[in-house]
Amino acid sequence: MTPNAKPELKVATWNIRAGLGTDLRRDAGRVLDGIAALDADLVALQEADFRMGLRPSALPRDVIRDRTGLDPLPLGRNAASLGWHGNAILVRPGFHMVGLERLDLPGIEPRGAVIVDLDGPQALRLVGVHLGLWRGSRRRQLDAIRDAVLRHPPRPTLILGDFNEYSRRVGLGRLVRAFHLMEPVATFPSRLPRLALDRMAHSHDLMLEPLPVHRGKGVQPSDHLPLLATLHRV
Repeated sequence: MTPNAKPELKVATWNIRAGLGTDLRRDAGRVLDGIAALDADLVALQEADFRMGLRPSALPRDVIRDRTGLDPLPLGRNAASLGWHGNAILVRPGFHMVGLERLDLPGIEPRGAVIVDLDGPQALRLVGVHLGLWRGSRRRQLDAIRDAVLRHPPRPTLILGDFNEYSRRVGLGRLVRAFHLMEPVATFPSRLPRLALDRMAHSHDLMLEPLPVHRGKGVQPSDHLPLLATLHRV
């Protein structure tokens, strides 16, 4: 890399459905293999924890690094959970977390988001989200996420996750007032993807380019496909 080169990163988001595959079997190993195959530097997961009780992780924490090469950030409020409201973030060694805000989002269902500041190969702010099923709730949630991010000191920002928005034309306007949206890529349902439920948005000092994800035939580890992209500074 030349001294003036701008490092590129591979980033991904994936709703892993707590390890429940399209055969209705839970298999954390299939999910870990899928994460490893992405070869990403930063991965946001949704539904990484079960929803009941202490919300225990759906992935065995002690093997994540060995299986994927990534480290889970300490986002949960207890030792059982991998994330916050199921939002987890895995990072390549060399990144370290220097800031964390957990958001409870408004709406009919209990939903949350995490705002994570990272130092390392690039200084970044990652916002992991899983929005609600109702558009009215999603709009309120996007307002809350946008306002929370903009309260922080400026930092290159990537917002990624399961936006649960079926339309490619409406529903995300509150976000595009301050951020760019990457071109939509169909990720749902995983066996025959038609809907771009999983999305990425970024601040004006970043650029995202979608990358193809190999989808094997037959059983899929989740009902969503991962969304993968190259991220670089502009």
